[in-house]
Amino acid sequence: MKNIFLIGIFALSLNGFAQNSKTKGSSNFETITLGGGCYWCVEAVYENLDGVKSVVSGFSGGKVANPTYEQVCTGTTGHAEVVQITYNKNITDLNEIFKVFFTVHDPTTLNRQGADVGTQYRSVIFYKNEEQKKAAESIIAELNKAKVYNSPIVTKIEPFSVFYKAEDYHQNYYANNKNQPYCKMVIQPKIEKFEKVFKDKLKKK
Repeated sequence: MKNIFLIGIFALSLNGFAQNSKTKGSSNFETITLGGGCYWCVEAVYENLDGVKSVVSGFSGGKVANPTYEQVCTGTTGHAEVVQITYNKNITDLNEIFKVFFTVHDPTTLNRQGADVGTQYRSVIFYKNEEQKKAAESIIAELNKAKVYNSPIVTKIEPFSVFYKAEDYHQNYYANNKNQPYCKMVIQPKIEKFEKVFKDKLKKK
């Protein structure tokens, strides 16, 4: 994405599309499920966001129970590669989660991210409650209205039903495979972009 996209994102008035959830609810933790292309990429980014407790790679939105990675890769199960993010609402919130989401992937390309092509790589937000749904609808409306991207956003907003955790070797993939070509050429640039834009929101090492 071009730098102008980021300028547009952070020029928006964010109060309109995401309520601050830090004072809501009895639990400090909330979970949301997002698909933004290859889950290795998305997982690696959110692992570094302050306030995120855990990021689990898996599958949602399909019609086959307990799918394998190989099945999902065929594009016939209906699942999207997703990450299930659990975060501390006293440290971060939906506002920030969505800012990161729309910064580190291209929400305007239908069923693809770069060279990764197929419905399993679609841009999608699986909401678990009305707050998440309204926040997702609002940010997409604001971004389209501001013409932050050259093309309309195609991110789907769908009710969450079930999440299937991917095989163990997909978890923490970047951290365990930093020397792999895909990690160097695709994931590392996303992390560097995230660290530059969200330098004040990084977990303390």
